[in-house]
Amino acid sequence: MKEFFENFLMPTKTIYSMWVIMAVILLFSIIATRKMKDVPGPLQNIAEMAVGGLLNFFAGVLGEKKARHYFPMLASFFILIIVCNYSGLIPGSGDLFTVPTSVLTVTAALSTISFVAIQSSGIKKHGLGKYLGTFFKPFAFLFPILILEQFTRPLSMALRLYGNIYGEELAAETLFELFPVGLPIVMHILSLLFCFIQAMVFTMLLAVFINEATEDEE
Repeated sequence: MKEFFENFLMPTKTIYSMWVIMAVILLFSIIATRKMKDVPGPLQNIAEMAVGGLLNFFAGVLGEKKARHYFPMLASFFILIIVCNYSGLIPGSGDLFTVPTSVLTVTAALSTISFVAIQSSGIKKHGLGKYLGTFFKPFAFLFPILILEQFTRPLSMALRLYGNIYGEELAAETLFELFPVGLPIVMHILSLLFCFIQAMVFTMLLAVFINEATEDEE
């Protein structure tokens, strides 16, 4: 029993990878915002462009007011996911560490947090009673289906992110072994776009579901 708990609580390569990624994100954030200037330097300029672009994107989904309110959470999801995705492009990444988003437990954890955020946002907006009442509209007999949908959404988000990143890692590794010259460069370019899209899709779905949960009643 003692050995079981020691093995269960022992950090895995995935956990170590997440620690390193979070440390890198934190370090970049501190350096980029440590000495803010009216005329930004390179790092501050990159940070401001990223923040502005993400805010405009989420404003298109949620509206300006909601986007600013939920931006810290949505941006945190996006940045964490995209850095996790891009970590797989580092040469030798499979041997040195695990790409976190290619592990189902990581994507499941992200989706669980998303589920809690969606439901808590809806309850905070409408109150528990009125929020539950929204699942009886437009017809009461749809209540079980609408409740089930709330649980299948995070499941699909977890499986989509995991399947796409794991599949991309597996396909890239196989192709690199078959065509070691030339193709890796093309694959890296495509992977940059693919990893960005997956991070954007996850956070866009989260924004859409939050917007749906916090819509004003007609």
